[in-house]
Amino acid sequence: MPKSPAPLYEQIRQLIVAALAAGEWRPGDALPSEAALAERFHASSGTVRKAMDELAAAHVVERRQGAGTFVATHTAPRNPYRFLRLVADEGVTTGFTRELLHCRRARATAETARALHLRTSEPVIEVRRLLLRRGRAVVLDDLWLPERHFRGLSSEVINAYPGTLYALFEERFQVHMVRAEEKLRAVAATAEAAELLGVADGAPLLSVERVAYTYGDRAVELRRGLYHTEADHYLNELN
Repeated sequence: MPKSPAPLYEQIRQLIVAALAAGEWRPGDALPSEAALAERFHASSGTVRKAMDELAAAHVVERRQGAGTFVATHTAPRNPYRFLRLVADEGVTTGFTRELLHCRRARATAETARALHLRTSEPVIEVRRLLLRRGRAVVLDDLWLPERHFRGLSSEVINAYPGTLYALFEERFQVHMVRAEEKLRAVAATAEAAELLGVADGAPLLSVERVAYTYGDRAVELRRGLYHTEADHYLNELN
């Protein structure tokens, strides 16, 4: 292990994340046992366990009872919408249907470039879509993605994929969303948003702006969503 002022478990956590970023283990793969990792990093099993606890708490890995520890994946059927916190008021856990409005190449605005650490006017892919529940539009999503990480993403690719966008990004482009930061505020529906969401002009909406990060804390998605919360609510669990 290289010398570092960081605690040993933190150094090991960073080395595991670096290995994930390098593709040594893919999303869904089983990780070596803690004993094997302890031998690899010349550390105690307890130190490795603490590093794995940190990774599990951050949802980078997940422990499965009796099976071991696995790299977290957005393709798992147990939790396909991990970052989407819109829940139906009646408690029904039905999923969403999706309607793609466009997927096109654009140039990063100053604001988008700042959020994604790009140069202004650098190529990005812009995606707009509706999420529907019970046949009713509940989310209008706008996404901006650095083109260099998502070359070949198109309307045809998105429409042909049966799973979520994050699962698509993971499987086809090897970009795994590890964490996200969100900003929420109340807004009034513009005429365009009102028409797309089927609400009155000026109706109250919840604006959710998200920056999603992959391994190494690299920002790879800016997303702005307008949520219609008449029959749904935003749920956040605080631990």
